[in-house]
Amino acid sequence: MKILVIGGTRFFGVHMVSELLANGHDITIATRGLTPDDFGDRVKRIVFDHTDFESMKKALDGLHYDVVIDKVAYCSNDIKYSMEAVSCDKYIYMSSTAIYELDHKDVREDEFDGLAGGLVWCNRPDYSYSEVKRQAEYALWQKYGDRKWIAVRYPYVVGEDDYTKRLFFYVENAIKGNPMNIDNMDSQISFIKSDEAGRFMAYLVDKDFVGPVNGCSYGTVSIREILEYIEKKTGKQAIISDTGEAAPYNGTLSHSVNVDKAAELGYEFSDIKEWMYELIDKYIELV
Repeated sequence: MKILVIGGTRFFGVHMVSELLANGHDITIATRGLTPDDFGDRVKRIVFDHTDFESMKKALDGLHYDVVIDKVAYCSNDIKYSMEAVSCDKYIYMSSTAIYELDHKDVREDEFDGLAGGLVWCNRPDYSYSEVKRQAEYALWQKYGDRKWIAVRYPYVVGEDDYTKRLFFYVENAIKGNPMNIDNMDSQISFIKSDEAGRFMAYLVDKDFVGPVNGCSYGTVSIREILEYIEKKTGKQAIISDTGEAAPYNGTLSHSVNVDKAAELGYEFSDIKEWMYELIDKYIELV
């Protein structure tokens, strides 16, 4: 298949492109041309700015793709620019479970009604992350419902290559004895590992499916469990203090994400306990 990947040069985008190449697809990567990659001559490259419609339109003029995977789009205007500038048979958008009310177990795709909200054409800085991602999906549902699209909804993505270093924050500060302000020690939180996040998006390119789908590891873990593991492995005592630096996952409530729809498509995610503590071990080694 001829596939355009918008983004794809870092974090789980690298795993995704690698999987697509391994499956024999013809890949073009579209970026702003600022981030180097290691794919060499195995991919084609084009350059445009996703926030600039004229830039996208000029770069994509006359081109058609079987599938477009958009890892860069955040807001409703980004969706509009992609839909109006790109010619493709299928569009796969990287959404987020942040669009849900993540305060209960077994969160399912139909808990977000993309036809019910008020669509606002907005840019990335206009609202909170969760709201701009909702607006992006409102655009898909309400303005481009006649197009063949998939919205992949992920929770926190973590891995050795996680440039956000949000999970690493807890490991580093626990070992170094830096005070941390943590307001949700016992919240059970959902995650997905970066390599699996990439593989699942690649898996969807040839599936006869339209609409939203959750992607997430089975199971959850709490910050308390993570810190207790670090303390046991290192002999260090994590310092929790209201005067400490605010932790990245603060405010996240207990929840879990249902992935039955992905299973119906033939994809089985790993269990979080199979990889989470191995990842923490690697973070401990880095510190």
